Order: sequence, then C-alpha cells, then structure tokens
Amino acid sequence: MSSSRWWLSYRNEYSCRRMWHRLRHLRPSLVRCSSTLNIFNREAKKIHRNLAALDPDVKVYDYLREEVGRRLADRVYDIMRKFDTVVDLGCGRGFISPHLCNKAVGTILQCDLSSQYVSQSQKSPSVLTEKLVVDEEHLPYRHNSIDLVISSLSLHWVNELSGALKQIFQILRPDGALIGCMYSGDTLYQLRGALQLAELEREGGIGSHISPFVDQRELGGLLSSLGYTLLTLDVDEITINYPSMFELMWDLKGMAENNATWARKPLLHRDTMLAAASIYRELYGDKESIPATFEILYFIGWKPHPSQPKPLQRGSAQISLKDIGKVNQIIKDMDKNTKT
Repeated sequence: MSSSRWWLSYRNEYSCRRMWHRLRHLRPSLVRCSSTLNIFNREAKKIHRNLAALDPDVKVYDYLREEVGRRLADRVYDIMRKFDTVVDLGCGRGFISPHLCNKAVGTILQCDLSSQYVSQSQKSPSVLTEKLVVDEEHLPYRHNSIDLVISSLSLHWVNELSGALKQIFQILRPDGALIGCMYSGDTLYQLRGALQLAELEREGGIGSHISPFVDQRELGGLLSSLGYTLLTLDVDEITINYPSMFELMWDLKGMAENNATWARKPLLHRDTMLAAASIYRELYGDKESIPATFEILYFIGWKPHPSQPKPLQRGSAQISLKDIGKVNQIIKDMDKNTKT
C-alpha cells in the first residue's frame, strides 16, 4: 500500500472514531439499540418554541395556528355535549381555548413543552383555565380522568405517535373524545422538492430538511388499533402565498416549525439556498409570489362506552345498494306499509 493510500485510510478511520465518540457523548439514543422511535430532538424543539415565544414580533407568525385553532374549536361545538375536563395538549400560545365557552367545556388544562408558550397562552374569558408545562410524550394525568383532549398542530413533533395516542386513550374517561389536527402528507411539498433538486445539483446529494408527516390512512389504522371508536378523519388544504422562499422559511422559524430531526443537516450553503429559491419560483410560483401548501389532517376518536351506537350485524340490511337509484320510491312504499 502506498504512503498516500495508507494516510487516507488512517485519516478516514480516525475521523470515524472521533465521530463515534462524539455521537456517543451527545446523542446516546442514536448508538444504543431501543424499540422506541427517536426521530426528533425534543430538547431542540423546546428551544425552538422558547426562542419563538421571546421574539417581539411573535404575534406576526400566529396567522396559521389561529385559523386552524378556530376550525378545530368549531368541531368541538359540533358535538352537542358539554365536556367537564378538557386538556389542550400542545396549546402553544393558546389558539383553541379563546374560542371555547362555558356552555361547551367546564375546565381547560393548557399544557405545552415550552414554558414560554404556556406563560403566554391565551385563555377563554368564561372558562376556568389552568396552565402546566407538559411533554406530550409523558402525560402526568391519571387514567380515566379526562373528558376531552384537544390538540392543534403539535403531535407531529412526537417521536412515537402510537405511544402518545395510547397515553391519551388511557387518561380519557369512557365515552371521552380526542379531537385534534396535525400536518400531514403533502405539507410544504413545494419547499421539499425545491431543496432536494437544488442540493442534488449543487452538492451531489440530498439531506433531511422537511420533517416526515403522517398519512391519513396510517393515522386511521393507528387510532383503530389502539381502541378508538367512531373515527372521523378529514383533510383540509391551506395555501399561503409568500414573496419568496426566504420569507416562507423565516415564518416557519417564527412558528417554531424549524427542522428538529436528528438527521438534519447542520447548515445550508448559500449557493444551494439561492438555487432552491429559483427552482421554487420556476416550478410553482410567478413573478410576484410563491405558494406554500399546508395539509391539515383533522381527526376525532372516542373511547368505547356501552351507550355508543354499535354497527349492525353483517347481512342485516333491508335495502340493497343496487336499489340506490330507487330510494325515493322505497321510502314511499315503506311509509304506505307503516300507515296500513
């Protein structure tokens, strides 16, 4: 082996060893075998939220969360029932609670990973509200003690979503409900594609810049497997226009939606950023603005209770789907039979 090849081999081995010891010191969860998923750096996400809350212009970046929080509150009012104890999980700066009144809920427990968010969270003027710093992955509430859990745009940062949903299921009382929403599927697909194309061209590879999001079918299957019943899932798309990709990324930072995956790249090169901005505008935008799509997945699940409606036995239907075009005539015939 030549001296140059020997030195290159030695240097690569030395670099790998140094990287191993650095990872073992800073990120122990990456180097030990565990059945628990560890995709996101929760400590980094806490820092992101605290820093965003301390920004003097923090209200400027609340536009998306305020709109989604209002839509989620409407879903609470769609249920003709009052929930005595409600947990607002991942409350942020309070985007759901201000829209709820004492006719719908009794007490609201606002909780978030960020202490700064919790201290700034807005309350309902007519509902008793308590605030608590809580990690969504470790809920402190007793089993069968909560009537309703609401969560808006927070659970997509949880490492093990099945574990968090299972904990929520356990703290719910029988006939209690979970009403929430999170980013899903094609959220920010324009930004993801532009960054990948730019990195592939300028650096010869791609990195992780947009967090992975859950799919509608995956979430439905997960909720069903955990025991939730009477599931309701629907997707809503919100498209917002920005002057350029840089304003979009600045607002994402203001929303505390910075990338927090362990696999994220430490930096983006200036050339790559400029190339991505050009690609973004060329593929999706125009001279004045670029669109950014946020796909919001809303979901409702209930904890089983004997009073809930049960599905009929298989084969008990009295009307065939083949006769769907004759439904009006069938209803008239049924009315005549009941009168006679």
